[in-house]
Amino acid sequence: MRDPLFDLAGKTALVTGASRGIGAAIATLLAAHGARVVLSSRKAEACEAVADAIRTAGGEADVQPAHIGDVAAIDALFAALDAQGRAPDILVNNAAANPYFGPMLDMDLAAYDKTVEVNIRGYFYATQQAARRMRAKGGGAIVNVASVNARRAAPGQGVYSFTKAAIVNMTEGWAKELAPHGIRVNAVLPGLTDTRFAGALTQNADLLKTMLRLIPLGRVAQPEEIAPLVLFLAAPAASYVTGASFVADGGYLA
Repeated sequence: MRDPLFDLAGKTALVTGASRGIGAAIATLLAAHGARVVLSSRKAEACEAVADAIRTAGGEADVQPAHIGDVAAIDALFAALDAQGRAPDILVNNAAANPYFGPMLDMDLAAYDKTVEVNIRGYFYATQQAARRMRAKGGGAIVNVASVNARRAAPGQGVYSFTKAAIVNMTEGWAKELAPHGIRVNAVLPGLTDTRFAGALTQNADLLKTMLRLIPLGRVAQPEEIAPLVLFLAAPAASYVTGASFVADGGYLA
C-alpha cells in the first residue's frame, strides 16, 4: 500500500529529457509511485528502453519524442497528449543543453542560441502549454530541474549558469501566477551528478579532483539521489510548497 502523501495513482506525469540520467531516474521513481509517465526527449529509442524497464517493474509508461528547443515540436507533443486524452497533471522540465565548455569570450552565437532555446525558452513554453491544461483540470504540479550553477556560476559554463539562474527566477514568477489555479511550481538544483551530460567534468580527472574538494560529502551524486526531491514536489506531500528551490549538492553551496 502506497503512502497517500506520495501516491500519484491516476496522475499523468510528463518528463522531458527522460532518455537517461536524472530524467530517466525521475520518470522511473514517479512511475513506481503510481503515475503514468510520458517520457520525452529527442531520442525515442533511448526513451523506449527506459519505458520498457518501467513496464517490466509494473509501472505505466509511454514515449512521445520531442526536441524542447523547437517550439513546433513542443506543440506537437502536447497535441499528441491531447489526442490521447492524457493532458499532464505533472510536468518535469528536465531537458537541458550545454553544447559549449569554455570562456564566454570565445563562445559562438550558435552554441549560445541552442543553450537559451532549450534551457529558457523550452522551459517557458512547455510550462505555458502544460499550465493551460492543468488550469482546465483544476490544478497540477510543475518541477523545473535547474542546477547549483544557478546560484554559483561555474568556470567554463557561463551561459549555461545564467540560463539556470533564469529558471529559478522563472519558477518563482510562474508560482505566483499559477497559484490561484491550484498549480504549484518549484525547482530542484542538483549538484555534480554522474551523468553523460556532466561528462566534461566527471570524465576529466583533474577537474573532478578539484570539484570533489569543494563538495563536503566528497563524491558525485547518482541520478537516483536527485529524483526523490522531484517526487516530493510532485506529490501531495508538498501541497503547501510552491515557488521554492531545493538543493541536492552534497554541501557544495553550504
